[in-house]
Parts: sequence; structure tokens; C-alpha cells
Amino acid sequence: MKSSIVRSGLGLLPLLWLTGCNTVVLNPSGDIAAQQAHLVVVSFLLMCLIVVPVIALTLWFAWRYRQSNTSAPYDPDWDHSTKLELVIWGVPLLLIIVLGLITWISTHLLDPYRPLQRIDHQRPLAADVRPLEVQVVALDWKWLFIYPEQGIATVNELATPIDRPVRFRITASSVMNAFYIPAMAGMIYAMPAMETQLNAVMNKVGTYDGFSSNYSGAGFTHMRFKYHAMKDADFNAYVAKVKAEGGALQRADYMQLAKPSEKDPVRRWAQVDGTLYNAILNLCVEEGKPCMAQQMHEDANRNAKHAAHKEARRQGANEVARLARADAEICTTPADKTKLSMKSNNASVSN
Repeated sequence: MKSSIVRSGLGLLPLLWLTGCNTVVLNPSGDIAAQQAHLVVVSFLLMCLIVVPVIALTLWFAWRYRQSNTSAPYDPDWDHSTKLELVIWGVPLLLIIVLGLITWISTHLLDPYRPLQRIDHQRPLAADVRPLEVQVVALDWKWLFIYPEQGIATVNELATPIDRPVRFRITASSVMNAFYIPAMAGMIYAMPAMETQLNAVMNKVGTYDGFSSNYSGAGFTHMRFKYHAMKDADFNAYVAKVKAEGGALQRADYMQLAKPSEKDPVRRWAQVDGTLYNAILNLCVEEGKPCMAQQMHEDANRNAKHAAHKEARRQGANEVARLARADAEICTTPADKTKLSMKSNNASVSN
């Protein structure tokens, strides 16, 4: 008797390991992560409505209709029950409908690109609150954070004030990574020459872990950083401290920083080249290298000009005037919301 109790106790010992687990995913400190955790719990409980009864009935049927139970009814000709069919198919169908509805609503409400509407479940976001913008660059194998409003930058260290929305603009220098702070929000991929976004907020002061959740090579294991959620006054003091440390992050400094390295210490810069992030995004940090946005704009102009010439030749000589107007319009189309420089316009005309 004692030996069986001892064996049962030893079998339960591994469960003690779970008592030391930090279930940050289900107990986060940021509102977005809290909503995601709630979605996980609700989905789990809804699925348990099917899983638990099925497991219980499986065990009950195995016990009830075991070979040694001669008192159980024996009906070899039974093949159909309308009520049973309604339960077997109807309940899972209703569950799928409910889960689909919850998923559809949550997918839109928790869209990482969507600006926040609230600070937490009790406090809506005031209309005059402006998000803090942080530009995130995944390097090999470290994280670069640029604060364009404050004019500072850090490596492997992130700090934001609590109860203020944060808008992350995320890209990568070479290979794909995934930006993830479990206590704040779900992971967002970081890809070279592309930008992803994440809108989130932290509600509790503390120091949290951040890391890459997508394998990216030899130094992936140590591609981690500390995230400090602070009160407004402490954040302002942190910014002042970084500015007092001196140093500027220019393009030449970034070229050295972008080289692969592992276990990089925290670094800070008091000044940052304002064009650096867009240059990283457009793969044109190196001096003289054309930016992707400009190349795509020029390619679009050439394609449009070629199509206009082809259409004019098809319709005949009477389209000469229309073709001239089309060329003039194409060559003066701005690349973005601002106009191209005279140099870019001359280059487009010569093409």
C-alpha cells in the first residue's frame, strides 16, 4: 500500500516544476497581450466543451461495454440514432461558428497596424494622445532601436513610458526575424526591404524580456534585449541620460554595427542621422547606392512611358500630341507625396 502511494507521489513530482514557470503569455502587462491571452483562454474553454465530453464518454463506453460486463445491453443490429447524430454533428458545428465569429472579430480588433482605441479595458484613449514612435531594425544578431522624436538610438535596450501608445515600425538588415515582447503584444516579423508595424501599450512598470522568435542563424540564441516600461518622468530622465552620454550614429557607424556579431552589450547614441531608418528600409545606406523607392518609381515611369508609346503607335500619327502630353505627365509624377528633385526629373526624361 505504501509503495503504491510513494510511486503515485513520485509520478506527480514533475508537476512541481510548473510552479516555477512564469506564464507571462497568459498573465501579461500590456493591454494588447492581455486581449490576446483572453482570446486564447476563451478558445481553449470552448474547445474543452467538445474534448472533455469526448474523452469522458470514451472512457465510460470502454468501461460500460467491456467484455466482462454481461449486464450491458447487446444490440448488434443498431445502426442509427437521429438524436445522437444531431448531437455529434450539431454541437461541433455550433462551436465552429462561435470560434469563427470570435476569431473574425478579434482579427480586426487586434490588427497590429490598427491604431489603439484604449489604454486598457477601463480607460479609453484620449483623442489628443500621440503615440511614441520607435523604429526597430533587426540586425545580425542584435536589435537597433531608433527614437526619431527624441533623436536617440540604442542597441539591445528598449524603453517606453507606460500608458502611452507605442507605434513600432519594424524592418531588418538582412534575414527575416520576429520582434516579440510577450508581456506587451504578439510577435511581428521583421523583413529586409519591407516594413511591418505594431501598435501596443504597456500598463505596468517593470523590466521585461524581448527577443527574436524566428531562427536567423548562428547568433539567434542570444538575440535578446531588455524592455523597460517606465513612468513618464523616468522615461524623460532616461532620454536625458542617453543624450548626456554623447556620440552620434551616422551611416558609417551603422555599416560597422550591421556586421554580424553575437552577445552585443547595450549601446546608446545621443544623436541619430534622421535619414538612417529610411535608408535601411530602402537598402541604400551605402554611399552612392540607389534606394529601392527611387528605383521602383523610375521603373514605373519607364513602363508607363513604354505603354503610352505603344498605344500611340497602334492608333497612328494623330496621337503624337497626346503622347507628348503623356511623356510630360509621366516624367513629373512624384515618387511619394513630395515632388522629386530636379535631378531625378532630368534622369527620368533622359530615360
